[in-house]
Amino acid sequence: MAKRFRLTVAQMNPTVGDLEGNAALARRAWEEGKAAGADMVALPEMFITGYQTQDLVMKPAFTLDAMAKIDALIATCADGPAIGIGGPLLQGDKLYNAYHIGKGGKLVRQVLKHELPNETVFDEVRLYNQGPLSGPYDLGVVRVGTPICEDAWHEEVPEALAESGAEILLVPNGSPYYREKFDTRLNVMVARVVETGLPLVYLNMIGGQDDQVFDGATFVLNPGGELAKRLPVFDEAIAHVDFEETEDGWRALPGEIAPLPDAWEQDYRVMVEGLRDYLRKTGFKKVLLGLSGGIDSAIVATIAADAIGPENVRCVMLPSEYTSDESLEDAGEVARNLGTRLDTVSIAGPRAAVTEALSDLFAGTEEGLTEENIQSRLRGVLLMALSNKFGEMLLTTGNKSEVAVGYATIYGDMAGGYNPIKDLYKMRVFETCRWRNANHRDWMKGPGGEVVPPRVIDKPPTAELRDDQKDSDSLPPYEVLDVLLEGLVDDDCSVADLVAKGYDRDMVKKIEHLVYLAEYKRFQSAPGPRLTKSAFWLDRRYPIVNRWRDPS
Repeated sequence: MAKRFRLTVAQMNPTVGDLEGNAALARRAWEEGKAAGADMVALPEMFITGYQTQDLVMKPAFTLDAMAKIDALIATCADGPAIGIGGPLLQGDKLYNAYHIGKGGKLVRQVLKHELPNETVFDEVRLYNQGPLSGPYDLGVVRVGTPICEDAWHEEVPEALAESGAEILLVPNGSPYYREKFDTRLNVMVARVVETGLPLVYLNMIGGQDDQVFDGATFVLNPGGELAKRLPVFDEAIAHVDFEETEDGWRALPGEIAPLPDAWEQDYRVMVEGLRDYLRKTGFKKVLLGLSGGIDSAIVATIAADAIGPENVRCVMLPSEYTSDESLEDAGEVARNLGTRLDTVSIAGPRAAVTEALSDLFAGTEEGLTEENIQSRLRGVLLMALSNKFGEMLLTTGNKSEVAVGYATIYGDMAGGYNPIKDLYKMRVFETCRWRNANHRDWMKGPGGEVVPPRVIDKPPTAELRDDQKDSDSLPPYEVLDVLLEGLVDDDCSVADLVAKGYDRDMVKKIEHLVYLAEYKRFQSAPGPRLTKSAFWLDRRYPIVNRWRDPS
């Protein structure tokens, strides 16, 4: 009879710093594995601490506490399957990203991460010491090799494991989402199984942590690159993977392959899950936002309703003399469609008071941007007052196009704790609204149907801070602006590159200047879910003071 090995994989959602809670999740997964007759239960990278810990892991008291929690967990998991869990390891003055394997209540192996990522959102070279290349560990039935996350992206680590006797590769990950990330992961892991001839389990976590959302989609590959199993994206799943020894080595038995939604749905899910987890993990149960009647606040209100339910969302209309009747009507329709509360607070009185207070100092000057920004800042003051009074987190509503060029008022409409659309360019905001109107999923807590009125999507964008104002008064049309920003921000194009594509040099230089000029605003902006590899914050880090401009 052929030998069998059952691996239980736990695609779960840890919380950074919640050591007790994360250990309880691991214990629950182990109990399910035990009940299913598993030989091993595996959890993702750095699961005991949550991921990413950033500099928190450099605090010795924190790391020692995490290590103690792992020891205690392993001791309670004595009468069942082996358990593998990611967590830090402090040895003398050296700190490692490690994978801890326990069996029979005792620690039997600690695998140390060898390849430390130091790009995009990762700073592991700064945090950890490099571990040595390691061999597999023997679980009695099979020898398992564990390249930790980045280790599997470098062929020498899996090859070293294969050469030293590994029969199955288990890759625990903390791999955050960006658009089309699954295909990238799959292609790299297919290369690993082709090179080693071994089956591979790619185990990922789920859940939001600050700007990052972990999307799960754990999968299993057989030699040759055949997909044997895939877990759902974003959802918790504790699943069992059965392996059988054949004449050609160990093979995973075929299992369910969960469908993979398209990029529009995944992006939207990331914004919902990012907000939902940010609120849950920081202790907020309700949110509020300024609802202007425009498209950006409409989609943020929709994301919020889908994340925590319309009954937990307060929308606030803050009209001035420049606010059109159409905007008032549109804001009301959005709130009615979603089923959220809508309050109206005029800024006319506060604006008159500020104007009077500054009248002597402003005498002899012309009205302009300063007065426009006072309106925005008064709205920020009023919204923050409601946030403080009622314990509701204030959401900001600036899209990536606005964030990039500084088309937002610091301490005004930038005030707030989280921005669900921070990494979504304006043209994608339009399409996301259309997608949401046409689609509803069971993970959405808001209503189905047409929640963002077509008139809101189709009307020209405006901040309504002066008569007949349009965004296009000072910016190129968004279909042009977004292409330029994707070139300058996402693709690191030179000015000459964009001019060669047919864009006016003066316009490109203006946008480049605005991007650099707005760095100080972004430095103080609210976090928001990462959708691309060029999100503002950890992905793209530029100096605030910077006089260089592309001379091309």
